[in-house]
Amino acid sequence: MSQDAIVVFVTVANRTEAELIGQALVEKKLIACCNIIEPVFSIFHWQSKICRDNEVLLILKSVLDRFDLINEAVKKMHSYETPEIIALPIIAGSEDYLNWVRKETS
Repeated sequence: MSQDAIVVFVTVANRTEAELIGQALVEKKLIACCNIIEPVFSIFHWQSKICRDNEVLLILKSVLDRFDLINEAVKKMHSYETPEIIALPIIAGSEDYLNWVRKETS
């Protein structure tokens, strides 16, 4: 079990933005890994309207004490006014993998 490991979800407008954010976060050692999944079809409320859009999903693996820095960095690079940046705890996983995540984000 690992209480410090997290998965962070970020949706972005396109593949280029996804790659730029993912690359920057890995280079800064804020995350160990970024998976990019597309297309993601989203339905959401925005400015009193129901919107339907294709987006790209980033799945970021990191540790909890890096979340504030991840949040700040993503907001600076993101094209949305209010980007989705949410973290979920990893409650269990391969200890070898989780140790690698810790090593890559230290």
